[in-house]
Amino acid sequence: MSSWMMPDYMFRTYEEVTPAFLESLGVRAVLADIDNTLAPYEQAEPDDRIRNWIGSLRAAGISIAFVSNNQRERVELFNRTLGVPAYWKSGKPRARTLYRAMKALGTDRAHTVMLGDQLLTDCLAGKRIGLRAIILPPIRDKRNLFFRFKRWCEKPFIRSFKKQHGITW
Repeated sequence: MSSWMMPDYMFRTYEEVTPAFLESLGVRAVLADIDNTLAPYEQAEPDDRIRNWIGSLRAAGISIAFVSNNQRERVELFNRTLGVPAYWKSGKPRARTLYRAMKALGTDRAHTVMLGDQLLTDCLAGKRIGLRAIILPPIRDKRNLFFRFKRWCEKPFIRSFKKQHGITW
């Protein structure tokens, strides 16, 4: 179980997950969370930075799909101008929706990564089915008791990863 909670890579922002980095891993598809990974919860639609990043992936031949635990309305509004495969109420860390997204993108586990901000949902879902997991710090975390507890559970894994890889931020 603990290996399923340990990300393969950590970056400060999604923009650091460049097409060149993904190509170096042989990645052809990214399954991305939306909330706190690409945008804060209160940002309804993608901004130019997100559109440019997705455009750079597409230009490099890398597909993307959104896999979110949020509601349909939130995911559809965010995706309205992007038009990528998008899945709401995905039930992460269950993997069923990740398989659906990979099928829609025409990819497999060896050529796909999971990008998110939570170890208990995004990382765990991806690692359970053999995907490499890229974790980012949350953009603006919710402060309710449930999220504070989840972040508390993740701290030892994040600390361990940073120590192993010499990350100081």
